Amino acid sequence: MQKIKSLMTRQGPKSPQESLSDLSPVENIRIPSKEELREMREQPIDPQAEQEIINSIEDVYFSNDSFDIVQHELEKLPPVLNLQEIEEYRDKLKKQQAAVSKKVADLILEKQPSYVKELDRVTSLQANLQLGAVICTNARRQLGFAKEDFTQASLGLLANQRKRQLLTGLLKSLRTIKTLQRTDVRLSEMLEEEDYPGAIQLCLECQKAASTFKHYSCISELNSKLQDTLEQIEEQLDVALSKTCKSFDINHYTKVQQAYTLLGKTQTAMDQLHMHFTQAIHNTVFQVVLGYVELCAGNADTKFQKMQYKDLCTHITLDSYIPCLSDLCKALWEVMLSYHRTMEWHEEHDNEETVPASDGSSTDGTEESNFDRSYVKKKLEHGLTRIWQDVQLKAKAYLLGTDMSNFKYDDFIFVLDVISRLMQVGEEFCGSKSEVLQESIKKQSVNYFKNYHRTRLEELRMFLENETWELCPVKSNFSIVQLHEFKFMGQSRSPSVSPSKHASTASTATMSLFEQYHNGGNPFEMQTDSKDDETEDVLASNGYESDELEKCAYQDYDSDSDVPEELKRDYVDEQTGDAPVKSVSRDTLRSRKKSDYSLNKVNAPILTNTTLNVIRLVGKYMQMMNILKPIAFDVIHCMSQLFDYYLYAVYTFFGRNDMQVPNPSVSVPGKEQSTSRQTTVCSYESSGLGLISSRLRTTLNRIQEGLIDLEAAPETTGSHVAGEERKEKVPSPHLSQLVVLTASGTLYGLAERVVATESLVFLAEQFECLQPHLDTMIPAAKKPFLQQFYSQTISTASELRKPIYWIVAAKAIDYEQMLLLMAGVKWDIKEIMSQHNIYVDVLLKEFEQFNKRLGDVSRQVCIPLPVSNVLWEHCIRLANRTLVEGYANVKKCSNEGRALMQLDFQQFLMKLEKLTDIRPIPDKEFVETYIKAYYLTENDMEQFIKNHREYSTKQLTNLVSVCLGSHINKKARQKLLAAIDDIDRPKR
Repeated sequence: MQKIKSLMTRQGPKSPQESLSDLSPVENIRIPSKEELREMREQPIDPQAEQEIINSIEDVYFSNDSFDIVQHELEKLPPVLNLQEIEEYRDKLKKQQAAVSKKVADLILEKQPSYVKELDRVTSLQANLQLGAVICTNARRQLGFAKEDFTQASLGLLANQRKRQLLTGLLKSLRTIKTLQRTDVRLSEMLEEEDYPGAIQLCLECQKAASTFKHYSCISELNSKLQDTLEQIEEQLDVALSKTCKSFDINHYTKVQQAYTLLGKTQTAMDQLHMHFTQAIHNTVFQVVLGYVELCAGNADTKFQKMQYKDLCTHITLDSYIPCLSDLCKALWEVMLSYHRTMEWHEEHDNEETVPASDGSSTDGTEESNFDRSYVKKKLEHGLTRIWQDVQLKAKAYLLGTDMSNFKYDDFIFVLDVISRLMQVGEEFCGSKSEVLQESIKKQSVNYFKNYHRTRLEELRMFLENETWELCPVKSNFSIVQLHEFKFMGQSRSPSVSPSKHASTASTATMSLFEQYHNGGNPFEMQTDSKDDETEDVLASNGYESDELEKCAYQDYDSDSDVPEELKRDYVDEQTGDAPVKSVSRDTLRSRKKSDYSLNKVNAPILTNTTLNVIRLVGKYMQMMNILKPIAFDVIHCMSQLFDYYLYAVYTFFGRNDMQVPNPSVSVPGKEQSTSRQTTVCSYESSGLGLISSRLRTTLNRIQEGLIDLEAAPETTGSHVAGEERKEKVPSPHLSQLVVLTASGTLYGLAERVVATESLVFLAEQFECLQPHLDTMIPAAKKPFLQQFYSQTISTASELRKPIYWIVAAKAIDYEQMLLLMAGVKWDIKEIMSQHNIYVDVLLKEFEQFNKRLGDVSRQVCIPLPVSNVLWEHCIRLANRTLVEGYANVKKCSNEGRALMQLDFQQFLMKLEKLTDIRPIPDKEFVETYIKAYYLTENDMEQFIKNHREYSTKQLTNLVSVCLGSHINKKARQKLLAAIDDIDRPKR
């Protein structure tokens, strides 16, 4: 087709027939002649046959235009030519040529209209091209004219204007480049101002601008410099982030977080932050301990700086231990507070971002922001436990690095208090129970407490052996919570705390430590200052409640107008209110009045310095137990030993029957009666009215076996196990030689006995008050021990009054003289007497003298009503039993004599009831029943012997011998005596 077009262009447009005739024999397709066309038309047309002929043509004929047909056919001829075969093959080729020619002719005829139409378009195009050539010729001619008409200056103006525009743009770019070159100075200023978000924003904008002018060679260097600057900013940003670990500042941390947000490294910042917190904990504690170690060492030895923290803690001295611990906890608190405030910042920041995020249009940005917030939140929550674990391990290494067994109590309590506050911080920080710290402090506490308790027991023994049992003057409103040692139990129960202070305390109690010290301060600073505010005001001034009372006591005594009537008497018994009829002098009145005022603290508790010391020890033990609940049982057990030892000492000093009774072998008048009195007094305990109950006796035996070292002599030896057991025991105390218990003028040390016994009772009462608190502290499995201690030991304290005061009662009245006087009375009289015997008056005078001496003692120490009652009860019981013993010594007695016994006893009761308020009179029935037994018959006597086993064998034998001796035969007497012997046999 291209060849056809090229021919048409060279020869011009021709008719189709002419165009076909002009084709070269090589390039054209052979056109059949008219004869051939006629032959083809004459041949029947069979399209299928025609198509078969075309298909039978070899493919090589359709290969390319350079194909040589003649050469191809000649090469196909066989070596031996056969004319007939050649003619047949020629006919075949002719048929194929005719079929192809016919097919081509048909196609030409079919496409002729399109050919003609396209040929017209080609002709039109040729005309247009000729016209264009004319126009170009004219334009060139006109341009020639224009070149001649316009000057070079006009064209120069246009060129300069274009150059000006280019230079203006260039100047603008240069100014931008200059600004970029000076950016590093501004970035340095912003970093010094800690404006990290602004610096990063500026750096990012510069990088964006630099990318616009990257075709300048200077900008490529600037771009790398900006990248270095950005990396430098990130390094400074990391340093700034580490500063927040020790001192959190909201504005500073906000700038840092904004900077990391601009960098798109929020998660990286959080990972770095936790690494900085871990590093801050280690560096802080190491520097604090290192500072104290170097300070105590006195030289700047570099070997300490190369030590591990655990080894460094072992070089802390005892003097610097507590200040170092305090500073250590303060530093750790600052780190934890910074972490806590960091979490608060993120919570507030998340809440602020959540509200606008709900209206945002960027879904992708919101999802990414939510993911970052979720990552930060989880990271911070997981970091709580990790941070606290690091703090615990550092505190543990410090605690176990020093042996605290030789610490002073206050120092050790301070350590416990600090660690307890640290554990409270941990619980509020992440809800941890601080098992690591608890185990560490428990280990140190058990070691310390064993040594401390052993020392305190030895001190208590020393106190008891040097105690003179004098009254320690305390105020009437004295309470153990007023002592320093019991301040921990809460000042809300103390009357000395003002309501305003209590209200402020209650309000702060509901706030966590992180809330209290959010804006400043440190929970570990108040530990050292708290004791400065504590004051104890429990001791009375010179025995007076106040200076005004003392002044009032020593006013003008010459005036009797202000003296109450009862004080004008010689002596007023506290129980009865009765007074002897004797008059009293003015000097006596003055002394009485002075004494009464000095005892103007009837309600004040009776206690000694040793008692106060034991109470303080109990308070210290409870402080330790309150802080260290895991060793609560050990502490309570040691507290019980303090009370046990005090009780055992009081009983050993004052409760044992060491009364010097007359020796029966000494020849004295009335030897028989003296022996009888000894029997009366000494057999009192063995009677049905025993002084020591079985519970008290069991308690004393338990204390002696478990706590008292009875083999404290140095020459005793034993096994290692026995030595360990004895190590937990204390030698039995000995009464001070300054305490005299044998002087009758002091009622055989009654004042000392009262102070000792009542101080024990007061101590027991304080233990009773502390029971609810102890019950909440002791483990549930050990509560039976506490209940047993209170039921079998504390409750027996008041029972010691009987054996202790019985010794005074046995010595205060001369029962021996009464027996001698009764022995001299003639009871076999024949007439009824109207006058009682002299021994009654003597006995009553003894009681009056006892009453007077009791009053004298009460001027030294207030005698409580229960003590007075016990003393009177003992004296009366001993007197009544002495009467029965005297009546049992009678050899002969008539009915009139029995009536005289009743008269004597009634006279004794009548006068006695005026001296004491005790009702009913103790053992009144004991005497009356014995006297009335003189009137019994033989049968009644036998029943009496069986029913009244409270009488001794001698007393019952006397009834049989004296009363029924002349009225019954020998056999009946033997029968009654045998009944008495049967009763006495179990006692033996």
